[in-house]
Amino acid sequence: MRLKADLLLLLVALIWGSSFAAQRVAADHLGPFLFNGLRLLAGAGVLAVIGLASGWGRKAQAVPERRRGLGYTLLAGLVLFGAGALQQIGIAWTTAGNAGFVTSLYVVLVPILLGLFWRERARGAVWIAAGLAVIGSLLLSTGGALSLVQGDLLVLAGAVFWALHVIVVGRAVRFVSALALTAGMMLVAGLLNLSLAVWLDLSTLPGLAQVWWAVLYTGLFSLGLGFFLQAYGQQVAPAPDAAVILSTESVFAAVFGFLLLGETLTLLQIAGCGLILVAILLAQLAPGRPNPPAPLPGAGRGKI
Repeated sequence: MRLKADLLLLLVALIWGSSFAAQRVAADHLGPFLFNGLRLLAGAGVLAVIGLASGWGRKAQAVPERRRGLGYTLLAGLVLFGAGALQQIGIAWTTAGNAGFVTSLYVVLVPILLGLFWRERARGAVWIAAGLAVIGSLLLSTGGALSLVQGDLLVLAGAVFWALHVIVVGRAVRFVSALALTAGMMLVAGLLNLSLAVWLDLSTLPGLAQVWWAVLYTGLFSLGLGFFLQAYGQQVAPAPDAAVILSTESVFAAVFGFLLLGETLTLLQIAGCGLILVAILLAQLAPGRPNPPAPLPGAGRGKI
C-alpha cells in the first residue's frame, strides 16, 4: 500500500515537472494571478463535475467531521493561495535558479514544522534524505552557484507555505475525500487569485487567446489531477516522505526543459538529479508511520 502511494506521489512530481514548459509560455501572455486563477478554477470545475456525478460518496458523515473537513479544505485553499502568491511575487525579484532552490527548502521545513508545532519526529533516514534533496536541488537549480538577493526572502516565505500545504493535506484526508478536498481548495485559491487579477492583471486578458491550451493543460493535469493524486497518496504516505518524493518535480522539470525547450544540463546539474533520486530511495529504507486509515475517494466516511 505504501509503495503504491509513493508511486502516485512520484507521478505527481512528473506531472508538475512537465507543466513548467507550459507555465513559462503562459507567463509571457498572462499576469500571474489571472493565469493561476483561471487554471485553478478550470481544474476545480472538472473535479466538481466528477464529484457531483459520483455523489461525493455514499455514506453520511457526522456533523463534527463534516465541519472539520470543511475547515481543512478552506485552510488548504488559503495555504495554497499564499504559497503560489509569495512564490510568484518573489520570482520577480530573484533568478529562476534561486527560486527553484529556495522553494525546495520545503522538503526540510516539513519535518521541522511537524516537530515544532505537532511534536512529530521524523525518522533519521528522512532527515538525511531531505538534506540530500536540498543539496541536489541546489546543484540542479543553480549549478552550485548561489547568490541570495531580495526576492529570495519572499520565495522562502512561499516555501514555508508549501511545507504547510503538504502537512495540511496529510491531515485533511483523514476527514474529507481526496476528490472533495482537491476541488474545494482549488476553488478557494482560484477565487482569491481572480480577485487580485481584477485589480492587477486584467489588462493581460487578451493574451488568453494565445495560451488557452496552457491554462487547460496546467489546470486539468498539473493542478486538478496532480493535487488529487497528492491527496490520495498522502492518505498513506507520511508528510516528510511525501515532501522528499515530491522534490523530484525539479528533476522532471529539467528533463522536460531539455526535451521540449532545448535547455541544457551541466554535469553538476545531472549530479543534482542523481542526489535527489538517491534521497527518494533513502527515504524508503526505514518503515514509515502512515497516516491513520482514511476512506478512499468514493467510499466511506470521509465525505463533505
